[in-house]
Amino acid sequence: MPEDFNRFGRLRTGELLLDAGLIDAADLEQALEAQQRLSGLLGGLLVRLGSLSEADLLVFLSKQLGLPVLSLAEMPSPADVTDAMKQTGGSIPWLRSKEAVIWFRQEDGERVLCCASRHPLDPGLQDAAEHWSGGRSRFYLASQQTLESVLAALVTNTSDDFVLRAGADRLREMAEEAPVIDFVNAIFSEAIARRASDIHIEPYEHQFAVRLRIDGQLQQVRAAPRVQFDAVSSRIKLLSGMDIAERRLPQDGRQSIRVNGRDLDLRVSSLPSTWGESLVLRLLGKTTGLPTLDQLGLSAAHQDVLSALIGHPNGIVLVTGPTGSGKTTTIYRLLLELNDGVRKILTVEDPVEFDLPGVTQMHVRADIGLTFASGLRSILRQDPDVILVGEIRDAETAKIAVQAALTGHLVISTLHTNSSVAAISRLVDLGVEPFLLADVLRGVMAQRLVRRLCPVCSAPELDAQGAEEQARLKGLASGQPNWRSPRGCAECDHRGYTGRIGIYEAALVTPEVQAAIRENAPESILSKLALVAPGNMFADGLVKARMGLTNFAEVSRAAQE
Repeated sequence: MPEDFNRFGRLRTGELLLDAGLIDAADLEQALEAQQRLSGLLGGLLVRLGSLSEADLLVFLSKQLGLPVLSLAEMPSPADVTDAMKQTGGSIPWLRSKEAVIWFRQEDGERVLCCASRHPLDPGLQDAAEHWSGGRSRFYLASQQTLESVLAALVTNTSDDFVLRAGADRLREMAEEAPVIDFVNAIFSEAIARRASDIHIEPYEHQFAVRLRIDGQLQQVRAAPRVQFDAVSSRIKLLSGMDIAERRLPQDGRQSIRVNGRDLDLRVSSLPSTWGESLVLRLLGKTTGLPTLDQLGLSAAHQDVLSALIGHPNGIVLVTGPTGSGKTTTIYRLLLELNDGVRKILTVEDPVEFDLPGVTQMHVRADIGLTFASGLRSILRQDPDVILVGEIRDAETAKIAVQAALTGHLVISTLHTNSSVAAISRLVDLGVEPFLLADVLRGVMAQRLVRRLCPVCSAPELDAQGAEEQARLKGLASGQPNWRSPRGCAECDHRGYTGRIGIYEAALVTPEVQAAIRENAPESILSKLALVAPGNMFADGLVKARMGLTNFAEVSRAAQE
């Protein structure tokens, strides 16, 4: 270890960075305040706060400590790290907590413990290295991405003894082997830790890939030899109650699982492909974890609109948007608001995505003739107060929903349309008479999802004049603007975003709107009459971007002016 190592550890890192001109006094003060609230070394906190790039910090530490920075190509193999863990008693969780990798190598006939870390000054890391090596240790620096690549490969490496064995009678045994269970559990744990909504497991000729959908975008997190895929896919199919032996036809499965102390509903879809079954796993939280209307991003005005809509004793309330826009979460939240114990609530869904205590839920089974339309007819004989129809897909379902509303029921459903008022023309296209639609439709909420800026690292937007001008022209420029842009830090996995937030537009059916519907008025007229302030989804997105919750680019991507 370099002679300057201990001397540097005794000095104040912040002062040295300040002297080097890498941070200013305000950066240091902010990091010191954060250090009082958060655990962690000062250098790491400066990176996390966006005051200092990780690359600059590593170069600085390398010069000060005389420690080389290792690239991924210079890092040890997963097998070497696994061997070191066995010899020392170290574990993957401990290495992750220290953001470090360890391995042994021979130098001049002696066995030396090597340690690569973002934080070589960590006292716990130094003490462990001293204990494991008897003083014969060597430290290196490495970036978070480099370390994570090695750590992520460790679980894959434990599965290298998988052997592809033909025959369906062996698939179940393979799925119960410890390396397979560990591999699948590691995928679940990583998906939960990174707030993924879906897991994609995709086989190819020589390997298979694991990708996570995080904040609406897919990111590859693992790759493993193709020879291991059958065991992994069998494990997942076993968990979800699917037929392990059937690999020629698409299948759907579902199961409740517990990962890292969190209860989840797992919905699995398999699809035969050239190199095996492509698996997509949807991770669904329990209903206790459903966000409130405020957490969904609904403004106070839009919350009032929804409360008024579901306060009607009868009629149709619609939520519209494309696949993946959060419609299901919104309508389930509305059902929870209505589920007061004095109403009979029934649903017909495809599939049932959340279990709602106190609500009778029915799963569509088109293969045996149980469609939305036939299910809705049966529900009407169950004396319901509130009916949820998962989606109005065809003319028959639309007409039965209208009849249900006309006979005193509150019907909540979804449609795939690009705007709230487009739902009106869509229902007319499905054969609903305009005069009937005008009588039963209470209102429509359209929505999209945009990525939420990371609150830790987002930075002021330097070029916001154009966005501010658009807000001003729409009358949305009251108060101090807070336009921000993404940067990336450890807190957000260097994406610049954490989670998503909805942008909305609400259309209320007033007497004026009813008259316009009866007259088959165009959407432009309906929009002027029906939309609630601030207007369309783009306007609602502008408001949220101006508040610093998201950025203008996200709003422009998700919603059109």
